[in-house]
Amino acid sequence: MSKVLVLYYSAYGHIEAMANAVAEGARSAGAEVTVKRVPELVSDEVAKASHYKMDQAAPIASPAELDQYDAIIVGAGTRYGTVASQMRNFWDQTGALWATGKLVGKVGSMFTSTATQHGGQETTIMGFIPTFLHHGMAVVGLPYAFQGQMGVEEVKGGSPYGASTITDGDGSRMPSEIELEAAKYQGAHVAKLSAKLAG
Repeated sequence: MSKVLVLYYSAYGHIEAMANAVAEGARSAGAEVTVKRVPELVSDEVAKASHYKMDQAAPIASPAELDQYDAIIVGAGTRYGTVASQMRNFWDQTGALWATGKLVGKVGSMFTSTATQHGGQETTIMGFIPTFLHHGMAVVGLPYAFQGQMGVEEVKGGSPYGASTITDGDGSRMPSEIELEAAKYQGAHVAKLSAKLAG
C-alpha cells in the first residue's frame, strides 16, 4: 500500500471536485489517501468579495509533511498559463526538503483547470513538472490508456500530461462526468505506480 497526498488549491470548487475524484481513484487502487489544500493568500474579505468557495473541508497542508507520502498529486487552476500563485508559494517553501533530498524517488503528478479550452491546461502542468524534477521525483501523467481523453464529441479537458476541467469564463461549468473519470484514473494510476516504487 502506498501513501498518496492529493494536494490542491481551489478558488471556486472546480479543483476541489477534481481532487476528491483523484482521491477516490487512488483509494480504489488500494492507496492510503490524504486530501489537503494549500493556504489561501488573499484575505477573507477579498475572497468573499470574489465569491471564492469558503466552505472547503480539506485541512491545510504544511510543506514539511510532504516527505511522509510516496506520491503527491497536485491540483491547481491556471493563472495566465501557469499554476495559481497559492500553489507556487507553497512549493517555494520546500527548500529544506530539496536540500536534504527528502522527495527523491517519490511520484509527482498534476491536474488543473482553465476557463477556456485553450486557456493553458498543458502549459500549467508542463510548467510545474520542473518542480517535481528538481526534487528528484518521478513524473506521472494521464496515459492514453484512459480513452476518455480521446474524441471530439463533447467539450472536455484531459491530456497525457494530466486530468483537467474547463470551467467557462464565469465558472459556471463544473467538472463533467468524463473529466471526473479522468481524475479517478489518474489517481489510481499514480497509486499503482507509487506502490511499485515504494515496494
